Amino acid sequence: MTAPDTSGHLTEQLLRLTRRLHRAQKRYLDPVGITPAQSRLLRTVAHYETPPRMADLAQHLEVVPRAVTTLVDALEANGAVRRVPDQSNRRVIRIELTDQGRSTLRALREARLAAVEDILAPLSAEQRDVLAGLLTELLTGPDRPA
Repeated sequence: MTAPDTSGHLTEQLLRLTRRLHRAQKRYLDPVGITPAQSRLLRTVAHYETPPRMADLAQHLEVVPRAVTTLVDALEANGAVRRVPDQSNRRVIRIELTDQGRSTLRALREARLAAVEDILAPLSAEQRDVLAGLLTELLTGPDRPA
Protein backbone atom coordinates (compact mmCIF):
# COMPACT_ATOMS: atom_id res chain seq x y z
CA MET A 1 0.00 0.00 0.00
CA THR A 2 1.34 3.44 -0.85
CA ALA A 3 1.63 6.33 1.51
CA PRO A 4 -0.99 9.08 1.29
CA ASP A 5 -0.08 12.26 -0.53
CA THR A 6 0.59 14.10 2.71
CA SER A 7 2.53 16.91 1.09
CA GLY A 8 -0.15 17.49 -1.52
CA HIS A 9 2.50 17.31 -4.26
CA LEU A 10 0.74 14.62 -6.29
CA THR A 11 -2.59 16.37 -5.83
CA GLU A 12 -1.15 19.62 -7.09
CA GLN A 13 0.46 17.89 -10.08
CA LEU A 14 -2.82 16.24 -11.06
CA LEU A 15 -4.70 19.52 -10.78
CA ARG A 16 -2.06 21.37 -12.82
CA LEU A 17 -2.17 18.66 -15.50
CA THR A 18 -5.97 18.87 -15.63
CA ARG A 19 -5.80 22.65 -16.12
CA ARG A 20 -3.13 22.22 -18.79
CA LEU A 21 -5.28 19.67 -20.63
CA HIS A 22 -8.27 22.02 -20.52
CA ARG A 23 -6.19 24.90 -21.89
CA ALA A 24 -4.75 22.75 -24.68
CA GLN A 25 -8.17 21.42 -25.58
CA LYS A 26 -9.65 24.93 -25.65
CA ARG A 27 -6.80 26.18 -27.84
CA TYR A 28 -7.50 23.42 -30.37
CA LEU A 29 -11.30 23.71 -30.13
CA ASP A 30 -11.40 27.47 -30.75
CA PRO A 31 -10.70 27.12 -34.51
CA VAL A 32 -13.49 24.51 -34.73
CA GLY A 33 -15.84 27.15 -33.32
CA ILE A 34 -17.14 25.10 -30.42
CA THR A 35 -16.85 25.25 -26.65
CA PRO A 36 -15.75 22.29 -24.52
CA ALA A 37 -19.32 21.96 -23.15
CA GLN A 38 -20.78 21.96 -26.68
CA SER A 39 -18.14 19.41 -27.68
CA ARG A 40 -19.17 17.13 -24.83
CA LEU A 41 -22.85 17.39 -25.75
CA LEU A 42 -22.14 16.72 -29.42
CA ARG A 43 -20.06 13.63 -28.56
CA THR A 44 -22.85 12.45 -26.25
CA VAL A 45 -25.51 12.80 -28.96
CA ALA A 46 -23.28 10.80 -31.31
CA HIS A 47 -23.09 7.88 -28.86
CA TYR A 48 -26.83 7.23 -28.88
CA GLU A 49 -28.16 4.74 -31.44
CA THR A 50 -31.40 6.70 -31.76
CA PRO A 51 -31.56 10.45 -31.27
CA PRO A 52 -31.80 11.16 -27.54
CA ARG A 53 -34.36 13.28 -25.74
CA MET A 54 -33.19 16.45 -23.99
CA ALA A 55 -33.89 14.75 -20.65
CA ASP A 56 -31.64 11.82 -21.66
CA LEU A 57 -28.83 14.26 -22.42
CA ALA A 58 -29.28 16.14 -19.15
CA GLN A 59 -29.19 12.90 -17.18
CA HIS A 60 -26.16 11.54 -19.06
CA LEU A 61 -24.23 14.81 -18.70
CA GLU A 62 -25.39 15.24 -15.08
CA VAL A 63 -26.61 18.79 -15.68
CA VAL A 64 -29.95 20.54 -15.34
CA PRO A 65 -32.22 20.39 -18.40
CA ARG A 66 -31.90 24.15 -18.94
CA ALA A 67 -28.15 23.76 -19.50
CA VAL A 68 -28.84 21.20 -22.23
CA THR A 69 -31.34 23.54 -23.85
CA THR A 70 -28.74 26.30 -24.00
CA LEU A 71 -26.14 23.96 -25.52
CA VAL A 72 -28.60 22.52 -28.04
CA ASP A 73 -29.69 26.05 -29.02
CA ALA A 74 -26.08 26.99 -29.79
CA LEU A 75 -25.35 23.76 -31.67
CA GLU A 76 -28.59 24.08 -33.62
CA ALA A 77 -27.72 27.67 -34.54
CA ASN A 78 -24.45 26.52 -36.11
CA GLY A 79 -26.14 23.60 -37.86
CA ALA A 80 -24.56 20.75 -35.89
CA VAL A 81 -27.82 19.32 -34.50
CA ARG A 82 -31.53 19.63 -35.12
CA ARG A 83 -34.63 19.04 -33.04
CA VAL A 84 -36.93 16.37 -34.45
CA PRO A 85 -40.26 15.07 -33.16
CA ASP A 86 -40.31 11.54 -31.79
CA GLN A 87 -42.05 9.15 -34.19
CA SER A 88 -44.15 7.50 -31.47
CA ASN A 89 -44.94 10.58 -29.37
CA ARG A 90 -45.02 13.88 -31.27
CA ARG A 91 -44.82 15.84 -27.99
CA VAL A 92 -41.32 14.45 -27.36
CA ILE A 93 -38.43 16.21 -29.07
CA ARG A 94 -35.25 14.36 -29.91
CA ILE A 95 -31.85 15.76 -30.85
CA GLU A 96 -30.10 14.38 -33.90
CA LEU A 97 -26.77 15.08 -35.55
CA THR A 98 -26.71 16.76 -38.93
CA ASP A 99 -24.09 16.26 -41.62
CA GLN A 100 -22.49 19.46 -40.31
CA GLY A 101 -22.50 17.92 -36.82
CA ARG A 102 -20.73 14.78 -38.05
CA SER A 103 -18.16 16.97 -39.80
CA THR A 104 -17.70 18.97 -36.60
CA LEU A 105 -17.21 15.72 -34.66
CA ARG A 106 -14.41 14.69 -37.03
CA ALA A 107 -12.74 18.07 -36.52
CA LEU A 108 -13.21 17.70 -32.76
CA ARG A 109 -11.54 14.29 -32.72
CA GLU A 110 -8.57 15.70 -34.61
CA ALA A 111 -8.40 18.72 -32.28
CA ARG A 112 -8.55 16.55 -29.17
CA LEU A 113 -5.85 14.22 -30.48
CA ALA A 114 -3.62 17.19 -31.28
CA ALA A 115 -4.18 18.67 -27.81
CA VAL A 116 -3.31 15.39 -26.10
CA GLU A 117 -0.29 14.91 -28.34
CA ASP A 118 0.98 18.32 -27.21
CA ILE A 119 0.73 17.18 -23.60
CA LEU A 120 2.26 13.74 -24.21
CA ALA A 121 5.02 14.88 -26.59
CA PRO A 122 7.80 14.70 -23.96
CA LEU A 123 7.01 11.05 -23.13
CA SER A 124 8.57 8.05 -24.82
CA ALA A 125 6.39 5.20 -26.10
CA GLU A 126 7.29 3.16 -23.01
CA GLN A 127 6.35 6.02 -20.69
CA ARG A 128 3.04 6.44 -22.52
CA ASP A 129 2.32 2.74 -22.03
CA VAL A 130 3.02 3.04 -18.29
CA LEU A 131 0.84 6.15 -18.06
CA ALA A 132 -1.97 4.42 -19.98
CA GLY A 133 -1.84 1.51 -17.55
CA LEU A 134 -1.93 3.80 -14.52
CA LEU A 135 -4.82 5.83 -15.92
CA THR A 136 -6.75 2.66 -16.73
CA GLU A 137 -6.26 1.49 -13.16
CA LEU A 138 -7.49 4.80 -11.78
CA LEU A 139 -10.51 4.91 -14.11
CA THR A 140 -11.59 1.30 -13.60
CA GLY A 141 -10.79 0.98 -9.92
CA PRO A 142 -13.60 0.93 -7.39
CA ASP A 143 -15.26 4.24 -6.54
CA ARG A 144 -14.51 5.17 -3.00
CA PRO A 145 -16.66 7.51 -0.94
CA ALA A 146 -15.19 10.96 -0.52
